[in-house]
Amino acid sequence: MSDPMLLVVEDDPHLAQLLGFNLERAGFKCHVSSTGEEALLQLVRKSFDLVLLDVMLPGIDGFEVCRQIRQNQLFKDLPMIMLTAKGEEIDRILGFELGIDDYVVKPFSPRELILRIRAILKRDRRHGGRVPEQLTAGTLDVDLVRHQVILEGRELLLTLMEFKLLAALLKRKGEAQSREKLLSDVWDVDRSINTRTIDTHITRLREKLGETGRMIKTVRGFGYKFDEEA
Repeated sequence: MSDPMLLVVEDDPHLAQLLGFNLERAGFKCHVSSTGEEALLQLVRKSFDLVLLDVMLPGIDGFEVCRQIRQNQLFKDLPMIMLTAKGEEIDRILGFELGIDDYVVKPFSPRELILRIRAILKRDRRHGGRVPEQLTAGTLDVDLVRHQVILEGRELLLTLMEFKLLAALLKRKGEAQSREKLLSDVWDVDRSINTRTIDTHITRLREKLGETGRMIKTVRGFGYKFDEEA
C-alpha cells in the first residue's frame, strides 16, 4: 500500500512547514495549500486520502471550504480534520455539522495529531471508504474514489467536469445517453447551461483520450455512448 497523501490547508508558513516535516517523518505524503481556493483546485487535480484544514484562511474560510468539499459527490466521503485556534463549542459544532471527522485545537501535539490521522484512515479503510471503485475499458482505468484516470499505464489529467463526464459514460457503458441526462449527472441540472456544452467537453475529452476517445460515439440527434467494441 502506498503512503497516504494528505492535503494540508494552512496559511501560516511556519506551521505548514512544521506539519509537513512531522507528517512526512511519520510516513505520509503532503501537499500544502495556503488558501481555500487553492485547496479546492488541488482536490480536482490530485488524489488525497485526508484533508487537514485550517479555519481562519485568507479568502474563503475553512468552514466554507469544508461545505464545498462535502457538496461535491466526488469528495463527500473524503476524511477531514479541522486544525484551528477557534476552540469555542459553537465552532466545533459547526465543523461537525458541516461533516468534518475530527476537530483539533491549536496549539496541538504533532504526535497526537498523527495518531488521530491514523485512526481516521484505519476506520475509513475498515468501512470500505478507501476501497477503489474502478471503471475500466481496454487500457483505460478510472478510480472513482481516488479521482484518478490511468490510460495505457500513465495518469491522465482531466478537469473535474471531464472526469465526471467520463465516469457517467463508463457507468452505463454501451448505453446511449441523452445530452439532458449527461447534463443532469455532470452539472447537477443547471438550466443556465446549454446542453451543447456537453459537445464541447466531449470534444476535449476525446482529444485527451487519444485513440481510446474513438470509443465515445455520437448518437445523432440524441447524445453519446461509450462503446468499447468500437
